[in-house]
Amino acid sequence: MKPITSVDAAKQDGTASREASPCMTADKSPQPGMGEERLPFRIGIVRSEEELEKAVSIRHDAYGRHVPTIAALLEKAEDCDNEPGSAVLLAESKLDGSPLGTMRIQTNRYRKLALEQSVELPAWLQGKSQAEATRLGVAHSSMGPMVKTALFKAYYHYCLLEQIEWLVIAARSPLDEQYESMLMKDVFPGGEFTPMRHAGNIPHRVLALRVDRVEPEWRQAGHPLYGFFFHTHHADIDLHGKEAAAPDEKHHQASSSAN
Repeated sequence: MKPITSVDAAKQDGTASREASPCMTADKSPQPGMGEERLPFRIGIVRSEEELEKAVSIRHDAYGRHVPTIAALLEKAEDCDNEPGSAVLLAESKLDGSPLGTMRIQTNRYRKLALEQSVELPAWLQGKSQAEATRLGVAHSSMGPMVKTALFKAYYHYCLLEQIEWLVIAARSPLDEQYESMLMKDVFPGGEFTPMRHAGNIPHRVLALRVDRVEPEWRQAGHPLYGFFFHTHHADIDLHGKEAAAPDEKHHQASSSAN
């Protein structure tokens, strides 16, 4: 499996940046006055077949509990897991390395978002850099809610690092209420649910939020997760990784710089 490396930010048209988040710094260290919290698990980007297998196992198990008809299609890795512009997140227990949660992030840098197989996004989202969170799954355990929250923090930070403008999600009921509580807004008027052809025709609600509006809107609303996202440094959420860019990506980056 080719390592999934960072998207070349120079090719993005987004306006988000590391500076948009008070807890993100180039050296991954907390800013002055920032609290620090260690988690009982680590979250990173999948970079090996073994890690991908762990992500697939937790994904299949989670969908099996909630959407068995879809779970039957998720016993193996999907093509999207290895496509350029996609990243699979994996939460692993520090105690024994067991998988606790996963999420796939797909950007629209190379192709349209998965949800666009079923709906046409409105004009105000056309031409914008976007990242869709898909295939969210967490272990059925007491740590599940914390793992899910940390995965969403990782999703947000990924968008900052890759200079993505919009978070976009398609959610079935009742999961849509979770995203609404994160102050994501309906993409289509009235919060209508649309059958998604690519998701077994299960009705989903499409929501979005501009990346650079997360911090100010959560601060103004006194969001209960504001401190976790913006006043707490979590070294166990590491999206940078230790591996260098793959040779072909290095060549692509060099060519981009030359242009």
